[in-house]
Amino acid sequence: MLELRRLRVLHGLAQHGTVAATAAALHLTGPAVSQHLAALEREAGVPLLEKRGRTLAFTPAGRLLLSHAEVILDDLAAAESALAAAAGDGGTGTVRVAAFASAARQLLSRAWAGPVSLRLVEQEPDAALESLRRQEADIAVVHSYSLVPREIPPRCAERVLLEDPVLLARDPASPGPADGEPVDLTAFAGRPWLVPAADLSCHAMIQRACGAAGFVPEVAAESADFAVLVALAAAGAGVALVPAMALPSGPLGVSLHPLREPLTRKVFALTRAGLARRPDVGSVLDRLARAARDFRASGR
Repeated sequence: MLELRRLRVLHGLAQHGTVAATAAALHLTGPAVSQHLAALEREAGVPLLEKRGRTLAFTPAGRLLLSHAEVILDDLAAAESALAAAAGDGGTGTVRVAAFASAARQLLSRAWAGPVSLRLVEQEPDAALESLRRQEADIAVVHSYSLVPREIPPRCAERVLLEDPVLLARDPASPGPADGEPVDLTAFAGRPWLVPAADLSCHAMIQRACGAAGFVPEVAAESADFAVLVALAAAGAGVALVPAMALPSGPLGVSLHPLREPLTRKVFALTRAGLARRPDVGSVLDRLARAARDFRASGR
């Protein structure tokens, strides 16, 4: 008979990579983790792990058992959520949310007040998904661009919050169309470009958008902060593509233009399978959805 607690340890090892990290995450000692894994191998009757240098690697049988363990643990989480809902437990604990900067600023600030407390960590989407996978976050608020799709991890539930249009920002003093008038990117092929840092998916979005328009952008400045890019555009340093949600508050000093070939950023919340039915997590997801509606209604 396979014991659930030992399956949790096996799952923890897959998430955290080492016995020491697994022990810390599960509040066990290193020897206790090793004992659980050894006992699980005896129960399974086949080797589940093998040493590779100083690390432990999963054998084919270990990977097979891990895949079943993930389903079992997800089903258990779903059962616990269903029981909590049946008991009428509205949830008054703390829900951990990982979110990228503009979602944290525009959505989490609107969704903060409520019966369920929030704990926020600001993370770019890849890091937020890793936090979700390692069970360090209950909800990951992430994005994907229409030109740069993002793969949804297995056994995750998705809730779309909004479609965020990408706008072109430029110096209003320079020759060009009136504020709010749609534009073609080809008209700006010869201008300097202000782009996000190269390790961000926003950077790949701009490269692909310009490539689809038939040119390679001449980069004048890079910054991980869209507020910096907007300020540089206002100063006449170049043009930038900016999601509406990422625009800074207050007067911007730039002309903003939708694209004739629309480019959007889908903003969505992910939870592990079954967790969305937990009342406190469901309550926070509803608050995020309302915050997204309020943001759209505000026109920014």
